[in-house]
Amino acid sequence: MTQAKRVTVLMGGASAERDVSLRSGRAAAQALEQAGYDVIQVDVGRDPGELVRALVETSPEVVFNALHGRFGEDGCVQGVLNLLGVPYTHSGLLASAAAMDKAFARQIFESAGIPVAKGGVVRRGEASPLPRPHVVKPLNEGSSVGVYILQQGDNRDPLTDWPFESDEVLVEEFIPGREITVAVMGDRALGALEITSDRGFYDYEAKYAPGGSRHIMPAPLPAADYAEACRLAVAAHKALGCRGVSRADLRYDDTGATPRLIMLEVNTQPGMTATSLVPEIAAHAGIGFPELVRWMVEEARCDA
Repeated sequence: MTQAKRVTVLMGGASAERDVSLRSGRAAAQALEQAGYDVIQVDVGRDPGELVRALVETSPEVVFNALHGRFGEDGCVQGVLNLLGVPYTHSGLLASAAAMDKAFARQIFESAGIPVAKGGVVRRGEASPLPRPHVVKPLNEGSSVGVYILQQGDNRDPLTDWPFESDEVLVEEFIPGREITVAVMGDRALGALEITSDRGFYDYEAKYAPGGSRHIMPAPLPAADYAEACRLAVAAHKALGCRGVSRADLRYDDTGATPRLIMLEVNTQPGMTATSLVPEIAAHAGIGFPELVRWMVEEARCDA
């Protein structure tokens, strides 16, 4: 009998998304065990030396990277794993770093002909050039952490009450309409899902609190617009150089005479929790969670 492949699941971390990462890691570990792998879970802290020691001790054949946010999603852990020569799931160092830097990712999307919202980087002490309402985002956080909307009559400096140590933020025009997300697996889109929330904005709480949002799968879009959302997601995945599984978040503005799709961002480490979007979209495409994570493990590799 062939020995089961050893998989170390990295989860936790020290970013603002630690709790979500722990849930993603536990769910992925359970599914990998169901798929027949020999699984060890590692709760990653702030010390990279401890991470290296844990990897040497567990001696994985593959790492399933369930970390979210800084250090786990921005190319840092990917660089460590490249140095150790351990294959890992999701995107490599360059694509991870590019996708995590929202301002840089916008430039890549624009160069690839992918529509983005009007906006740019605002530094501390500068006034935002955009009329209200507009969206304020940290440059390198995920899961809508720290994202908020400056409404009409709100004259705050975007950095005045900013919850992060930062001298610059990204401001973008507010795109009315609907929230659409597309799961990409390899070089194909698995489908598009619409997200609605009574909160009026798909923020961190709406994403992860039970009942915080409602998912409509497949997204009720005209066929041509549904196909275009899927095409843009795959185009963004390829433009960034992503591999494995990613998730593209878009706005579908159907408030004018001609509907339009706007790319918001690509998540190279999409959540794997009970309320996560990629497993739900994959299930609708006929791919169960154990099958999904098995594919991710078998496609894992290091950067060349």
